[in-house]
Amino acid sequence: MPHRKGCNIIFTLIEQTSIVLILVAVILLMASVWSWTIIIQKTISFRLVRHQVRKFDKIFLSDISLDELYKMVKERSKGPSSLVFATGWAEWEKSKSENGGSTAGVSSRIERSVDIIIMKEQEKLSYGLAFLATVGSTAPFVGLLGTVWGIKNAFDEIAISQNTNLAIVAPGIAEALVATALGLFAAIPALIFYNKLSVDLDRIVRTLEIFADELSTEFSRELDS
Repeated sequence: MPHRKGCNIIFTLIEQTSIVLILVAVILLMASVWSWTIIIQKTISFRLVRHQVRKFDKIFLSDISLDELYKMVKERSKGPSSLVFATGWAEWEKSKSENGGSTAGVSSRIERSVDIIIMKEQEKLSYGLAFLATVGSTAPFVGLLGTVWGIKNAFDEIAISQNTNLAIVAPGIAEALVATALGLFAAIPALIFYNKLSVDLDRIVRTLEIFADELSTEFSRELDS
């Protein structure tokens, strides 16, 4: 049967392939699959975060009061901007209650607490990007290792058979070049999307920092009133 014949050919090729080349191929394929998992997950996640940030900024810049905004955030808090605002508001209320209404040092404490939250959000959003950077920088060399090993095996076959016929050398070299191709297949998307997602993350963090400055300004107005 054709199906059984195809399976036999595949098993024969695997048996004839060096264990090192098989290991290299498996590592690169797993790295590629996991990279694409991170790429898809981060692309969707960053898109959702940008939407949440834009939506919250629009509400924040409207005529809504800070009290009303906090009530709304408390009922349905979504996105890092909501978390930044809730953190700033919590520090605001805590400082007023602990200091008996004194406003000394309130602004600096709010800024520090908000900065900590932004750093935590940045760390959470950046999870997985280091793996993309690692795959992008190391996968070509892993593929090159498989290529070198495959070419070495090809030359070993020549030495054993004492035959330089292309039919003897070609299969081993072809297997070796497949390792290089797999390395590039894993590295190129990982590197491209690492750069893109890093830029997207920087924009999100910068937006949160701008929002934190705007929030500090609003709290300063409350202190002066």
